[in-house]
Amino acid sequence: MGSISSLKLAVLIPDISDMNSVSISAVDLFCGVGGLTHGLERAGVSVAAGVDIEAGCAFSFEANNSAKFVGADVATIASEEIESLFAQNARFRLLAGCAPCQPFSTYSQTGRGRKYEDQWPLLLKFGSLVRSIKPDFVTMENVPQLAQHEVFEQFLKSLKGYKVWWRVVDCWEYGVPQTRKRLVLLASRHGGGLELRPTHSVRVTVADAIAGMPVIAAGERDPGDPLHRSPRLSDINLRRIKASVPGGTWRDWPIDLQADCHRRGSGATYPSVYGRMQWGHPSPTMTTQCFGYGNGRFGHPEQDRAISLREAAMLQTFPRDYRFVSPGVPIRFSHLGRLIGNAVPVRLGEVIGEALLRHAATL
Repeated sequence: MGSISSLKLAVLIPDISDMNSVSISAVDLFCGVGGLTHGLERAGVSVAAGVDIEAGCAFSFEANNSAKFVGADVATIASEEIESLFAQNARFRLLAGCAPCQPFSTYSQTGRGRKYEDQWPLLLKFGSLVRSIKPDFVTMENVPQLAQHEVFEQFLKSLKGYKVWWRVVDCWEYGVPQTRKRLVLLASRHGGGLELRPTHSVRVTVADAIAGMPVIAAGERDPGDPLHRSPRLSDINLRRIKASVPGGTWRDWPIDLQADCHRRGSGATYPSVYGRMQWGHPSPTMTTQCFGYGNGRFGHPEQDRAISLREAAMLQTFPRDYRFVSPGVPIRFSHLGRLIGNAVPVRLGEVIGEALLRHAATL
């Protein structure tokens, strides 16, 4: 995750070296580029396969993980096909997944309602697969708002016979350098005790994650890393970021740099747009637009540019050398930004894997 100083961390998890003999075979639904899978594998969980409808995730998923990628729509895949993916000699089976959360992330609070309810069948299909396959363990990661929706209650009913633990967690407590909150669910058919335990009492910061990355300008890329590139800025946005201070807002700018929407009363509700990150603090939540200076507090702490795609991935705790595109494939900011922003942070996946292994070792 970059140059994180061990002196700044208070790691609270127990030694899990005695859990290596536990055999958990996992299938990762809605796997994307493999954030959850990579974290599970780092913990010692054997991921057999990842399933996702987006074929563009195949290279990244397989290039960085030992699992195979299955290009399929979870909405229509048969439970028998999922069952065939698990390792046949595994002691335990884990069904994992993060169903897309567009119902909460693509429209405003005021517009929330039934507009996106056609998305909910993906979560309900996940529950249906659990009922059919009856894996030993289930884990799900999603947006916090899901906990207030009736579809979550329906999903919980799919877990009859399981001991369920779920919380809306602050990801910084698990070593993710973001102010990111996520709903995490863990379920076991083998009784209680399966839960996440915070691993960090001190926040990992932007500096811990990305300090020391090569200096680049807006619109440039690092010759040694095609992903370490930042979008070009317009003349006015370049002037704006030069006038921005770490942790500040557009209110720090001269009046001639403020947009019309900022001058109106409605602009007061968006203090973090066009903001710079701070070295000594966690970053904001990485979103699908995390590469855009005007889309949130995604300005680099001291260089006059937005964070690069590589830096966004590192703030998502992907390793510095994680491969997202095959050699020679063009880098598209919107495409990769969406895949990186939607990913489960690798470190969170690792902590989930450690919790599963800790629980399995007691059985």
